[in-house]
Amino acid sequence: MALSESQIPPDAQHYLVCGTEDCEKNCQLYCNDCHLPMCEQCRDEHQKNKKTKNHEVVPYKLRKRQLPVEKCKIHPTRQIEFLCEECQIPICSKCTATKEHRGHVFTDLEVVFAEKCSFCYEEIANIRKYFEPTSQELKKEISEDVTKIKKIMEDIRTSMKAEADAVKKLVDTVTSGKIKQVEKVEQSLSKTLNDQNQTIDDHINYLNDLVKTFYGYLSPSDIKNLTFVLKSEKILIKPIPETSKPVPPVFTAGQHSKEDFAKLLGRITVPNTKQENRKIKPMETASTQLKPTGKQRKQDREKSDVKQTLSLSSSVTKVREYTVPGVRRVYHMSLGKSGRLWVSDSEGNFVQTDLDGDQLQTIQTSGGWEGYHTVTQDGDLIYTDQDNKVINRITPGNTITEFIKTGEWVPLSIHSSHINGDLLVGMTKAGEAKVTRYKKTGTEIQNIQTDNKGQTLYDLPLYITENINGDVGVSDYYNDAVVVVDKSGQHRFSYTGQRSGFTPQGICTDVLGHILVCDGISNTVHLLDQDGQFLSLLRTPQQGVENMYPRSVCVDDEQYMWVGELDNIVKVYKYLK
Repeated sequence: MALSESQIPPDAQHYLVCGTEDCEKNCQLYCNDCHLPMCEQCRDEHQKNKKTKNHEVVPYKLRKRQLPVEKCKIHPTRQIEFLCEECQIPICSKCTATKEHRGHVFTDLEVVFAEKCSFCYEEIANIRKYFEPTSQELKKEISEDVTKIKKIMEDIRTSMKAEADAVKKLVDTVTSGKIKQVEKVEQSLSKTLNDQNQTIDDHINYLNDLVKTFYGYLSPSDIKNLTFVLKSEKILIKPIPETSKPVPPVFTAGQHSKEDFAKLLGRITVPNTKQENRKIKPMETASTQLKPTGKQRKQDREKSDVKQTLSLSSSVTKVREYTVPGVRRVYHMSLGKSGRLWVSDSEGNFVQTDLDGDQLQTIQTSGGWEGYHTVTQDGDLIYTDQDNKVINRITPGNTITEFIKTGEWVPLSIHSSHINGDLLVGMTKAGEAKVTRYKKTGTEIQNIQTDNKGQTLYDLPLYITENINGDVGVSDYYNDAVVVVDKSGQHRFSYTGQRSGFTPQGICTDVLGHILVCDGISNTVHLLDQDGQFLSLLRTPQQGVENMYPRSVCVDDEQYMWVGELDNIVKVYKYLK
């Protein structure tokens, strides 16, 4: 059965024939208006024709796919021809004039269809040229690993049996030696007892002879013997020889257990080593850049999907509110995994709560009203210790360890990058200030202190954050400005508020690149785009939101805005649609 044009793989080698009537030459071109494959000769004739001279003729590979014929469900006599960009539905030409689509933007559905077909063909080519062969290579590698593992396990079994046989031989040897030892002891005891028995036999013979002698003395016919007895001294009988009871040996059973033999016969261990991901050769693209893989691709897709579906809402809606026990004010927040929230006030109180506001953990720190803590990609909590000039880490198991020493610099604010896990730390020392970047392992890799003209960038970096494009934003309290530099440390812009004065405090960013910063003058949240352009004020009476002195702000994975106030209240808002 012959394949239709839409079923023919883009990388297949097939012979295309000119679609002009009675022409059987090789097709190289395509008329997008007529949807007709054609050869060069027919193309020339096509363009000479007055009716078709303005038609778009392109190389066959660059052709537009013909739109499938489908009738409009609302207007059955009309064909579907357009895509409504606002409603994202296909419609006919008559639908464009209805009130449901008034003022909307329409795109030729054939153009959209051609783009989607082109995308599908590209993806099919990628699958066949890269993903499928790479997956087959991985399958082959896995099969080789299966064979290798079987051999390794068989070798382990052989080694275990050999060791068991060696132990058995050793047990037989030791047992044989002990049995010989028992035989020697038995021979010695038997000889002693036999000697004692012979001694007693000799004594009994002596007594029998003595009895015979005494009977002889009693014979009345032998006066001579009796006279001898009368004249002789008293006859003494030899005492019974002394003998001793033998002391037999005692066998004490060996003290052993199954565990002892398990240790004796070796053990099997699985190395506590993180499994390495199989190496996958990168897919080459037209720009020779590598496409992200695995988890990063998934995150990028999710972020891209979020960007495509989210936009700034005209109103701000409160979705929840709860009280945080253990703190007097909410000056900084760090959102952890599983809905766990870390909150600190200006007096060093530092608590962890769940989404119900129940206190889970509390720590006394030297921190104040700075953004001195952050949660890493791995779920660890990192916080600064200003008194000891160190940065501490708290693992999910609640183990506190000293992570980084900052020398003479006092660490104030800290942020864990959502891009690569780097730590950004705002520091001060004797009137100087800087931002230092550390790898997540604790290695210092960058210091940002002055701009390209040598002017100092910071005075008091109270809060710090990083945008989706790698820009580093700092709430500089003494400079009354949000200072933003790019990832190389070059100054991009400074935001100083809207006419009425500005005192920046808590700061964060969202998935759209917006910068959100609390203002201590207007007691609201300023919303900027990633280039520092003011967009709006969030939490204003005009938006129907009470204004209660926000001091800290963060955005969660679902793009809800969390605001900590100048008491122990945290409120959560929806500001994107």
